[in-house]
Amino acid sequence: MKGITYNRYGGPEVLEYGEVRDPKVGPDSVLVKVRAAAVNPVDWKCREGYLDGILDAVFPVVPGWDVAGVVVQPGAAVTEFAVGDEVIGYVREDFLSRGTFAEYVAAPVRTLARKPRNLTWEEAAGLPLVGLTAYQVLTKALEVKRGDTVLVHAAAGGVGSVAVQIARHLGARVIGTASETNHDFVRSLGGEPVSYGEGMAERVRGLAPEGVDAAFDTIGGDTLKTSANLLAPDGRLASIADGDVAEYGGHYCFVRPDTEDLTRLAELAEQGVVSVHVSETFPLERAEEAHRRNQEGRTRGKIVVTVDWES
Repeated sequence: MKGITYNRYGGPEVLEYGEVRDPKVGPDSVLVKVRAAAVNPVDWKCREGYLDGILDAVFPVVPGWDVAGVVVQPGAAVTEFAVGDEVIGYVREDFLSRGTFAEYVAAPVRTLARKPRNLTWEEAAGLPLVGLTAYQVLTKALEVKRGDTVLVHAAAGGVGSVAVQIARHLGARVIGTASETNHDFVRSLGGEPVSYGEGMAERVRGLAPEGVDAAFDTIGGDTLKTSANLLAPDGRLASIADGDVAEYGGHYCFVRPDTEDLTRLAELAEQGVVSVHVSETFPLERAEEAHRRNQEGRTRGKIVVTVDWES
């Protein structure tokens, strides 16, 4: 089969398009014909070796953890899915090697859910990682409830845009940081936008003089410290970007595969609660370009790689 691999850590130029060995289908996995796979910041961070301290890399590595596709072969013990089922998945293993940037992926059933019927393949591929991240942080780490005021950073990005929608669905008021060009987009999601940069804290205070009940940090560093200072008494803090959040009494979160959570996200998508904005798509053979675009860090929503169904 065709796929994308890298044989060493490095920039986007280490990505190669070519023949990849066919995946083996374990008893609790299914073989998925990939229709689309989303690009996430963690993909290029893994490619550059930033996660080498926590994840072994078995080269050659096929990048990618998000997938949307069709089941073509269930494993011997699989009863959850059948040939022809349309699925989405956050197919993360505990090491780097067998990813989703290929024509086929063997996905454990614990990483999958049924594809939302109202989403395109590209939109569906963009949902798992960012959706699970937002959902798990908001419902488990921050325990957002009706009436809360929630601060979401990078509210126009992949995780942030979904977080705004889920927090609004939970009954919260959402303040979202974003560049000026993305303010209308954040408003369309139900958030109240504030600009990044100098004076951000004062702008948030202007909207929430008593502080925010929960802050969702996606940036780390100074943004994390500012977020901690913007909390109301008994406010909650979580970060997906900076382990130093514990110093401020908050929680560090790393998204976990979870079929129940992913199924709930699919339901919210079908109900029209959660949408996925796809800013750009690239064919599989142009994955290097897709990685470059994502690494620039100015993406609204998601960048997605597509796989030719006829290939």
